[in-house]
Amino acid sequence: MKKTVHVVPHSHWDREWYFTTSRSKVYLMHDLKKVLEQLEKENPYESFILDGQASLLDDYLKWRPQDKTRIEKLVKQGKLIIGPWYTQTDQLVISGESIVRNMLYGMKICEEFGDYMNVGYVPDSFGQAASMPQIYREFGISDTMFWRGVSDDDVAHTEYKWRGEDGSVVNVYQIPSGYYIGGAIPEREADLAEFLHQEPFKTTWGRSATDQVYFPNGFDQAPVRENLPELVDQMNQLYQDEYELQFSTIENYIEAVKARQPELEEIAGELINGKLMRIHKTIFSSRSDLKAMNTQIQHYLVNVMEPVLTMALQLGFEYPVETVKEIWKLMFENAAHDSIGSCVSDTTNEDVYMRYKQARDISMNLVELTLRQIATAINNPQAQEITLTLFNTYDTAREGVIEAEVYLPQKEFALLDQAGNSLPYTILELIDQTEYVLNQGNVLNSVKEIYLPEKVYKARIAIEASEVPSVGYTQLTLDLKGNSSAPLQELSKKTIENEYYRITMNKNGSLDILDKANEVLYKNQGIIEENGDDGDSFNYSPPVKDFVVSSADAEPTITIRQSDIYQSVKLEFLLTVPKNLTERAEKKVSVDMPLVFELALKKNSSIIDFKLTVENQAVDSHRVCVLFDTGIASKFSIADQQFGTLQRPVVFEKEMALWEANKEQWNEQPIAIETCQSFVGLFDETHGVAVMPKGVREYEIIGEAFDTIRLTIFRTYGFMGKENLMYRPGRASGETVIATPDAQCHKTMSFDFSVAYIAAGFDQANVAQLAKQAVTPIEVYQYAEFLNSRLIFTLGDVMQTLPANFSLLEITGNLTLSVIKKAEDRPGYILRLYNGLLAEAGQAAITFNHPIKRAEKVDLKEKTKEPLTINNDTIELESIGHAKFVTLYVE
Repeated sequence: MKKTVHVVPHSHWDREWYFTTSRSKVYLMHDLKKVLEQLEKENPYESFILDGQASLLDDYLKWRPQDKTRIEKLVKQGKLIIGPWYTQTDQLVISGESIVRNMLYGMKICEEFGDYMNVGYVPDSFGQAASMPQIYREFGISDTMFWRGVSDDDVAHTEYKWRGEDGSVVNVYQIPSGYYIGGAIPEREADLAEFLHQEPFKTTWGRSATDQVYFPNGFDQAPVRENLPELVDQMNQLYQDEYELQFSTIENYIEAVKARQPELEEIAGELINGKLMRIHKTIFSSRSDLKAMNTQIQHYLVNVMEPVLTMALQLGFEYPVETVKEIWKLMFENAAHDSIGSCVSDTTNEDVYMRYKQARDISMNLVELTLRQIATAINNPQAQEITLTLFNTYDTAREGVIEAEVYLPQKEFALLDQAGNSLPYTILELIDQTEYVLNQGNVLNSVKEIYLPEKVYKARIAIEASEVPSVGYTQLTLDLKGNSSAPLQELSKKTIENEYYRITMNKNGSLDILDKANEVLYKNQGIIEENGDDGDSFNYSPPVKDFVVSSADAEPTITIRQSDIYQSVKLEFLLTVPKNLTERAEKKVSVDMPLVFELALKKNSSIIDFKLTVENQAVDSHRVCVLFDTGIASKFSIADQQFGTLQRPVVFEKEMALWEANKEQWNEQPIAIETCQSFVGLFDETHGVAVMPKGVREYEIIGEAFDTIRLTIFRTYGFMGKENLMYRPGRASGETVIATPDAQCHKTMSFDFSVAYIAAGFDQANVAQLAKQAVTPIEVYQYAEFLNSRLIFTLGDVMQTLPANFSLLEITGNLTLSVIKKAEDRPGYILRLYNGLLAEAGQAAITFNHPIKRAEKVDLKEKTKEPLTINNDTIELESIGHAKFVTLYVE
């Protein structure tokens, strides 16, 4: 059968990789100008695809604004194909809200020029997330084109249907041999005559479900191939009995396939098969320091910043739309597959770090100013010299022990809530900063009498707060004449406990944790393991000769402190480990590696908070993990993805069998090292354990019975690319000549995570909501006149018109809130909720504490799908299926 070959000119444009963004922008300025010139000529060069990412337009027009009109004309003519993304985002490490905003902003930029390519085009992302079919559908996209994640063992053809975790289905048009297969068309006629008979075309096109095949002409940072029309004409003569080549676009190719009405197979779930192409399964822990920044900032933007700004909007303050957009764009630049993967040069990672720093600094200062504007405008009759305003950005009212950094004039005082009740507090750390704080100037009104203390201490305190309203605030007052202190004392006993747990410290530093609710004892928890990493920036790989050092063989110094509301344990280890892979192969240990493992147990909290700090100054190419033995023999782990929860096999039995039988056919071993968004757990019908990483989000289920959660804390390596790794045989993925000494992370690093031991099945416990609370801290804003200086910048007085307590809304039910933010183009705000359960249907009632005149279900473009019934300012959501999300507009 003669096949139609769709020749699609494009360039895959990594904004950075072994080179920096600065270098690629300079070349983009040159190459895109050439593309525009080529498309403006009278020739058969009908179109060019700009890699599906609108950020390239931002980059180009910043330096060549004079070409905007040219680009608009070519886009409207259908010659320059743009969008739908802002950047080519990763799909596994990046959060759902980041993915959604990436496409939303990308589409909006494209619409300024004309239209966007309505295809989920991700030519190089390292695997496809199970949430993507639903995301695509909610953006009005029914077709996706990608390369990585599906092999010929999964499906027979390169066109098939993909069912996401929630049941949404999209059509897939896979490029199984890569987006670059048509980039290197030979110029000599003899070579050209054999080109399409060679691999990969021979195999790839043989798997096509129709007589329509895809021929992408381009590769990384490729300039336009000016003589492509002549080469296409030549190939049409050489292959006239086999192929008919025609210039095309991705959308035209897809329509041509659909016109043949092929019967398509269906594949389901996340697509992470590395047989035909590498997906770099352990890239989740590359440059662990940067991965931790990504985790922290993603959580902060969605769980703190945007709810705070939405509360402020309802209270009459302006929502800084453009500032928020700039923060997200910085995150999108880092969300590109190479950038978030950290499989880049050290110089490029410096740029990645700087963008994270900018996003973090802008967002935190924006939140600080907004909290200050609200806190200083509160009309609180009880307010004295110093107030603490507690902001709860979670969707239900909360109480319990919270931590805050504050400035105190004395060590003893009383904290009073709105009812005048004393609240216990514990001072955890105290530093005298009298001279620094009181010697600052910038006083606007020199005649105004203000309270000036004699002493000022910078302190970290724990407060047992009474109810803090949902998506709202309450204000506390410091009574300097009272005393509600719960002092911290050092204990000699090796046991701490609260209402949920009794935790006993063993001599080797491991923990025996009793879950009081069902009297289940979890023994030897929190064992730290250090081993070698013979991998590179793309993959962790165990050394052929590994040597594991375990904290179970150590004897740490143990310090326990306790108050009525807060207990802490500090375990100080000095592990002696191999200096490098050579010593590790010889089982030689020569370097001391200090570790500090801390846990905090708060009054009436079911979550135990951990922090591991490592002095990683002198060890090369290694990995540190923490182990939690659940005692639950498992075939599946449970983890959250974007907008929902999925089960993953602890061993890919079918794939491992195929790997063992034909290793030479595989690009990557099908290992079960996975990532999550905010938790991983092992559960049976009656109990379970959930680990909630707040830094690196990589785990593996290990043990003879697959009952132990191994959480990666960090890993280090010395080269961008290496050959013949144990998990990734053959060629290097990156540049072997590029050393990455910064990736050895020779510095002090701290990583946080939490763990919950649960006396219930997974759905009954609603772990998704528990994890959401763990990454949504109550924010505390302190105000006192003596701080209104260089410490927080000087501002003038404001009218105090806001109520002493405020709540925007409250949600009941079992759905998890994903985001609350201002709508992009309308005055109201957006809510997005999802079902984080495994089996149960989701439902919720959203009660607004202000009148609402309009409520709608909307799609991810925030366009109306259907109106919602409002009863007493309450919206009811029912029968939301597994892993489904729903987006609402409220005005």
